[in-house]
Amino acid sequence: MKKLFSLLATLLVLALAMWIGRTLWVHYMNTPWTRDGRVRADIINVAADVSGEVVDVPVRDNQLVKRGDLLMQIDPEHYLIAVKQAQAQVASRKATWEMRKVNAHRRADLDNLVISRENRDDASNIADSALADYQHAQAQLEAAQLNLKRTKVLAAVDGYVTNLNVHRGDYARIGEPKMAVVDMNSFWVYGFFEETKLPRVRVGDQADMQLMSGEVLKGHVESISRGIYDRDNPESRELIADVNPTFNWVRLAQRVPVRIHIDEVPDGVLLAAGITCTVVVKQTP
Repeated sequence: MKKLFSLLATLLVLALAMWIGRTLWVHYMNTPWTRDGRVRADIINVAADVSGEVVDVPVRDNQLVKRGDLLMQIDPEHYLIAVKQAQAQVASRKATWEMRKVNAHRRADLDNLVISRENRDDASNIADSALADYQHAQAQLEAAQLNLKRTKVLAAVDGYVTNLNVHRGDYARIGEPKMAVVDMNSFWVYGFFEETKLPRVRVGDQADMQLMSGEVLKGHVESISRGIYDRDNPESRELIADVNPTFNWVRLAQRVPVRIHIDEVPDGVLLAAGITCTVVVKQTP
């Protein structure tokens, strides 16, 4: 009897171990989860819209800034002079236009016996041309004022300064990135799910994201990517398919990006673009 109980106990433990093993295997293979998750955010590359010497950088690396805060000041002296020149040009063109307009009106009031119709038309055309020159000068003034305004490089969003690569005395060129600002209100998670698990992922499903530090974020599936790069079939230089002549018998499931919207972040959790996490999608019944 004792041997029978020992045999039954052994079989029971073996069956339990097999059931646990199968349950874990099914969970691993079928449950939509991945350890390959990445925290992302919108990153704004900050560059100057005008060229010039940088005279002030009132921010530090990794500093929190608000929208509209000054990030970088470019020397405004050349642009102040350009505005004064444009203002003088506007005043000159305005005076010329007013003189031509008065002359055109005076000639229009004269009798046909005193002035020919051709001279009257010429005076009117000259006045119209002077008006166009005046309007062109006004547009140049607006452009000069805009350039002067753009010497102050301002933060476009609330966020954190990162990769600060400019210092007082540097020369800023148009379109050359000098720093980046991480939008603090744009964090999301990209979970790279195996293609075998995608059928169990639906837009709107709730998701938990566990960071490497242990904190858990709450969110939901926002969207699923519709394309990834095919490494086996790139295009050739002639823009035709470059088919790989060999075929690997062991085929690994491709990973497809799934965008997870973050709904809830625990207090005190520091999010940084690029950190990793585990993403578990809770299937909707």
